[in-house]
Amino acid sequence: MTSTSSVTRADEDMGLDAVLLGRQLRHLRNESGKTLDQLAEMVDATPSFLSLVENGKREPRLSLLTRLAGIYNTTVDELLTAQPPSKRAALEITVEKMQRSAHYASLGLPTIKISSRTPTEVLEVIAGLQGELRRKMEEQAATPEEARRANVELREEMRACNNHYPEIERKAQDLLDAVGHSGGPLSHHAAADLAEHLGFSVRFVPNLPHSTRSVTDLKNMRIYLSQSRSPDHEPRSVLLQAIGAYVLKHGEPESYSEFLRQRVYTNYFAAALMMPEKETVKFLKAAKERRDLAIEDLRDAYGVSYESAAHRFTNLATVHLGIRCHFQKVHESGIVHKAYENDGVTFPADHTGAIEGQQICRYWTSREVFGVVDRFRAFNQYTDTPAGTYWCTAVVEGHSSGFYSLSIGVPFDEAKWFRGKETTSRSVSRCPERGCCREPSEELEADWGGHAWPAARANAHLLAAMPPGAFPGVDEVEVFEFLAAQRD
Repeated sequence: MTSTSSVTRADEDMGLDAVLLGRQLRHLRNESGKTLDQLAEMVDATPSFLSLVENGKREPRLSLLTRLAGIYNTTVDELLTAQPPSKRAALEITVEKMQRSAHYASLGLPTIKISSRTPTEVLEVIAGLQGELRRKMEEQAATPEEARRANVELREEMRACNNHYPEIERKAQDLLDAVGHSGGPLSHHAAADLAEHLGFSVRFVPNLPHSTRSVTDLKNMRIYLSQSRSPDHEPRSVLLQAIGAYVLKHGEPESYSEFLRQRVYTNYFAAALMMPEKETVKFLKAAKERRDLAIEDLRDAYGVSYESAAHRFTNLATVHLGIRCHFQKVHESGIVHKAYENDGVTFPADHTGAIEGQQICRYWTSREVFGVVDRFRAFNQYTDTPAGTYWCTAVVEGHSSGFYSLSIGVPFDEAKWFRGKETTSRSVSRCPERGCCREPSEELEADWGGHAWPAARANAHLLAAMPPGAFPGVDEVEVFEFLAAQRD
């Protein structure tokens, strides 16, 4: 015997709404005044099979549908595309579909058999409760743990492909070729040319919704950017990310994981426009041949931030230079903000495998750099860890939320290709051993143990759920009101 759930899945795979079709066929039969027995004789089928079809539990063959359409003086297309014949039928369909869903099955609730004797009010209550439950589920925010798991999944994907996405590289190069960009830094004017080529106009406004970096109006083909001069969001990069979302055909994300992945892909796309693969690889290979690789040179050559240059290096280093590496963005408090690795370095992680929000060993380069007086040049250091010795180069950059270190690291044997390999700075990290840097020395413990009670500076976003909505943290009402106000 075939289960209801398996039939439903099969119907969904074929794109057929078996429940709606069944209700339509029952409605037409009742209007014609025929019984199941009478109809069965006319179409050469059994009454029991026709009953299953009308209940949405069997899919009729095209030959049967053709005969039924002739009897009811309609067409197969009309049968397949018809709307519920009545409000009552629509309610029956809604409740029936709800009872067949995987979510309903997971609740362990009994199902009700819907018949002509089932009160309409009962169906309305069940359908209303189902609609409210669906709304609540769609509104439900990603918890911090769900967000961490999404980060873990994405980082595993990035590691598997060495953080290199050929299809995004190709789309970026195709767009550059379309506007005749011949190489070198991508100017703001050239970025605007890219938008114009795609049919967009770019407008700077003083009242962009505070929860957004840009707003794309797909109806009128406009991209709105903020006139503010916040150092956190360089307008060229923001524009290119908005263009990337359009070129990569991103729709509304259905989960926090998809939202996160879209952000990574649009950032990648923007970097591929500002630092095109072919010429950037040529630049890096020449530096490697001189044994003089330096992230700051890539930054200066293309007029981008150090963070963008470091990210771009991870995109190209393994695939084109044969160098495995890791990247870190660490807050001055020692907390990991972003990280990537394919070189075996051991980042601190929680039980989900997430490293974001974890504290980096204070002896790693990404922490030691905060104590360096000379922040004009990159700080380089070798660090002995349980996973091996790594050479790292790091800088500190300011942000509205504080200072962050940005670092690129490679295994000891790969240091020979980099400027700064001759550094004498060296440290030893035994983390994750707590005795490395997470516990006070015996002297400090003796002096202060039991005599201090610090008030932690709690980060509210780490304690709360992720903001709800298709785009977490974005006030959709504010965005729509903004767009409505931009009408000429």
